[in-house]
Amino acid sequence: MKKVFFLSTCNTCTRIIKEVAVDESFETQDIKHEQINAEQLEALSKIAGSYEALFSRTARKYRERNLKEQTLGEEDYKKLILEEYTFLKRPVFVIGDKIFIGNSKKNVQAIKDALKNL
Repeated sequence: MKKVFFLSTCNTCTRIIKEVAVDESFETQDIKHEQINAEQLEALSKIAGSYEALFSRTARKYRERNLKEQTLGEEDYKKLILEEYTFLKRPVFVIGDKIFIGNSKKNVQAIKDALKNL
């Protein structure tokens, strides 16, 4: 399986998708137009090891809701991601049984390496 969850209005997501050469062999899901569902999120959390790993603390709503001042647990992360697409750290690539979350240079290189080894 090769899938990417991204936000089409995010320049960083668009750049990374081009950089790693996402082609028709990938299933793509623009989370703004097709929000991630509970089943998908659960599957991603199992690969990632937690809902927290999928949660974006850089989302504008994270600051607006003052979530930094709260103690959040796994169920909170899950609920927030399902409630608001911007709380999903992105892009999220699933390649085989591996998951790559976020836009760090190290992560982008890991995606490229994983694609080379298919």
